[in-house]
Amino acid sequence: MHALDPLWVKIFLAIHIAAGASSFLLAPVALVTAKGGKQHKRWGMVYLWSMGIVAATAIPMAFFFPVRFLALVAVFSFYFAFSGYRVLQLKELARGGGAEPIDWIAGIVTFATSALLAWMSWFRPASIEVIPLVGVAFGFIGMRGAATQLLSFVRKPREKMFWWYTHLGNFIGSYIAAWSAFSVVTLTRVVGNHWYVWLWPVMVGVPAIILTTAYYQRKFAPRAKAAA
Repeated sequence: MHALDPLWVKIFLAIHIAAGASSFLLAPVALVTAKGGKQHKRWGMVYLWSMGIVAATAIPMAFFFPVRFLALVAVFSFYFAFSGYRVLQLKELARGGGAEPIDWIAGIVTFATSALLAWMSWFRPASIEVIPLVGVAFGFIGMRGAATQLLSFVRKPREKMFWWYTHLGNFIGSYIAAWSAFSVVTLTRVVGNHWYVWLWPVMVGVPAIILTTAYYQRKFAPRAKAAA
């Protein structure tokens, strides 16, 4: 930020930093509190709103500075949190229920935005200030997340507890995206613009999602009845 930046940029940046700090602090709180309890729901909602504010302030600032890559990442980082919340309202998908228009719209917008990120990263990386392969990787992560969600609206989940895995995985995915953006903005100034600065949250977070999901799949698996 420069002293001559417009007042709105300074205000947006202050709000963005405050909301970002809240999301970083509150995500672990929501994760460790009892699932389904009042504290989990309360801090999860605060995290969701914080991520919404982060995305809403990041997009206009990203076009002002410009750092368009962060604007595109902001879209799917919020989408992961949003879809992780919305899936709690879509438990009936496993019993033939349907998604709401807002779920379709959010998924389609995120898929299109992520596809644009992948395309621009490969063909016009200078225009969005990104390492091509890194931008493509982020684009495909966003497309995969949105496509998986959209597909579940058409091909209904067979797993009864699908919503639990989606809720947990998508919220962690949102947290990974937030850390990625933070790393790009801060660590590149210290260690330089290297691919691992962009991707280390993904390399740490994705195995965490896989291991956590596997743990709950074992926990929720039907137990065989003891032989009479």
